[in-house]
Amino acid sequence: MSYKHRATTLAVLLTLTGFSAAAHAASSADSLKSWITDGTVDGQVRAYYFDRFFGKNATNLSAFSLGGYINAHTASLAGFSADVGFYTANSLGANRVNPDVTLMGTGTSINALGQAYLQYEIPQVVLIRAGNQIVNTPWVNGSDSRVIPATYQGVFAQVSPYCGWNIYGMRIFRWKSRTSGDYYRDNLYYQTGFDGDPIYGGSAVVPNTDTASNGVLAFGTSYKRYGIDAQAWYYNFYQFTQTVYGDAQYTLKTGSGVDPFLGAQVNREWESNSLLNSSYAPGTKPIDGFKGNGVNSTAWGVIGGIDYDGGSAILGKGQLAASYNEILYHQGAVGGGAIVSPYTVGYATDPLYTTSMIRGLVEMGPGNGWKVKWTQHFLSNQFLFMAAYAQYHLQTAGYANDIYGDLTYFPQGWLKGLSIRDRVEVAHGDLSTGYFIYNRVMLTYDF
Repeated sequence: MSYKHRATTLAVLLTLTGFSAAAHAASSADSLKSWITDGTVDGQVRAYYFDRFFGKNATNLSAFSLGGYINAHTASLAGFSADVGFYTANSLGANRVNPDVTLMGTGTSINALGQAYLQYEIPQVVLIRAGNQIVNTPWVNGSDSRVIPATYQGVFAQVSPYCGWNIYGMRIFRWKSRTSGDYYRDNLYYQTGFDGDPIYGGSAVVPNTDTASNGVLAFGTSYKRYGIDAQAWYYNFYQFTQTVYGDAQYTLKTGSGVDPFLGAQVNREWESNSLLNSSYAPGTKPIDGFKGNGVNSTAWGVIGGIDYDGGSAILGKGQLAASYNEILYHQGAVGGGAIVSPYTVGYATDPLYTTSMIRGLVEMGPGNGWKVKWTQHFLSNQFLFMAAYAQYHLQTAGYANDIYGDLTYFPQGWLKGLSIRDRVEVAHGDLSTGYFIYNRVMLTYDF
């Protein structure tokens, strides 16, 4: 080949290489642009009004809040995506006298970067998420019964090796409570103001002079297929307790419109060097707890009932269920054997079958309780009604019961996405006031 031909060939190769590099750069730029511009935005607007009515001349409480969140999600680029979510709650000047501080604290607003994470995902195979995020596990969850949920700062991973089977792992370093605007190394056993955190609604038994929490390490697995719904978890709530939890439920699909189900759960905890040692245990009053030297808790429960379908526009799907839980008394243990739950105590968002809207055995200490609950969709699923009765027999506080009613309306047409919900619970026993009525009215619009 002559020099002229070699030069011509080299020029052509260089030109093609240049075109290839330019095309690759353009493609990368387009991919990066699509990663952002092809993303989605969703959110929620929520208005909440609380009323607490007490007996025996106690001061009644009320509170209002308007807020919600907006989340921006990028598209996936080689499996990577990102999410940023802003959360806010505002009293609009309505809470000037005797506010219910569990709704949004004593301030006039809460503003938080509730979610801000980077995620890698191969759908139905693996998910790894790092940053501020919502977590949904039995003993660490969003507790979303106020205006903004609890969120967590850390790493969460999920692997799905087989259809219906998932394996989980997470390390949480800090969290943001429902009444906080930032992330802190505390939990619901710390007092309001620890490290500046305006946290309300918990148990508040750890002195502010104690050390900060090191968060949570957890591993779990779940399986859901062929009518089986089961999970098992290990949690290390550093400085508080180690927990092993499991539950399983089987639903018999009969094809007749009536499907019976049966389930069970167990919870075991231990920790000799807990920050709760020599402190009052979880409970709504000091009498509910005992000073102890180490966490030692055993709890179990069973549930049974039927899922059914009324088969008409008037009467749709529903459920009837009865459940039982017991927390065994352990003399000398923290709380006499009470369950230690750093991220649900006082929130009543634990996984026990018999927990009511405002409290359960986690809040009231060792003992046993039973609960019956009816859930019913009707009028073409435009309405959802729930009613429940729970009764508790406690180791130190004696007898208590809760009566619950819940009605939600889901408008159709151009108002689709809106829900109007009214929840009422009347609690008796284990209260210095004799009774306690809690009414929550919530309007929510999802977009």
